[in-house]
Amino acid sequence: MGHNDLMSAAEDFADQFLRVTKQYLPHVARLCLISTFLEDGIRMWFQWSEQRDYIDGTWNCGYFLASIFVIINLFGQLSGCILVLSRNFVQYACFGLFGIIALQTIAYSILWDLKFLMRNLALGGGLLLLLAESRSEGKSMFAGVPTMRESSPKQYMQLGGRVLLVLMFMTLLHFDMNFFYILQNIVGTALIILVAIGFKTKLAALTLVIWLFGINIYFNAFWTIPAYKPMHDFLKYDFFQTMSVIGGLLLVVALGPGGVSMDEKKKEW
Repeated sequence: MGHNDLMSAAEDFADQFLRVTKQYLPHVARLCLISTFLEDGIRMWFQWSEQRDYIDGTWNCGYFLASIFVIINLFGQLSGCILVLSRNFVQYACFGLFGIIALQTIAYSILWDLKFLMRNLALGGGLLLLLAESRSEGKSMFAGVPTMRESSPKQYMQLGGRVLLVLMFMTLLHFDMNFFYILQNIVGTALIILVAIGFKTKLAALTLVIWLFGINIYFNAFWTIPAYKPMHDFLKYDFFQTMSVIGGLLLVVALGPGGVSMDEKKKEW
């Protein structure tokens, strides 16, 4: 079987997958995307005193301000998740969750940890895709007068979301001479470039979903670690953040790359 035949078979599989799952894939994507916020909001409730003490100890801001921080994270994340899942005021929910990401980036000093910063930016990319999904295509100011497709903010949100999602995979690259890691780096890099530029986007994104899900289950199996060990919370955090990036990729699979992509430009050639 030649390269073209193999690629055609893979694209046919992706198209068939979309036809079968198109009714519920966006719902699964949204659930995956908000999962890290949902888990963190619930954790704020059960670890209220630990989170408050950590913020107070790190910033010396006092119990009152530390408690306000926990309250904002608790209600901000849970209410945002509820709005996203119920499809009500999704844009406001996305902006609120963007604010939570920014707040946590500063409060937990993530700004100085490149790996966690890149993962938070990737999470922001997922929210950009969710925000794009919630927007209608560029509406005209005058009834019956269409706007230029290229000027639609939705297209650029999808582009920004795709590019930011790529950052998640950059944290998974291993600079090791092991054959498996070399192969993983080459294939993974090729796929993330395809997603970023929007070429063979749905197939590349679906492949990344399968790959990332496998890595997540294998490396972040927090359920195998006793809950009292610090590694349990660390792996749990990584697991749900990765699931959120998977949700963003599933939105790319379900909705396509948008107007600013090679797939879209190919239609004009």
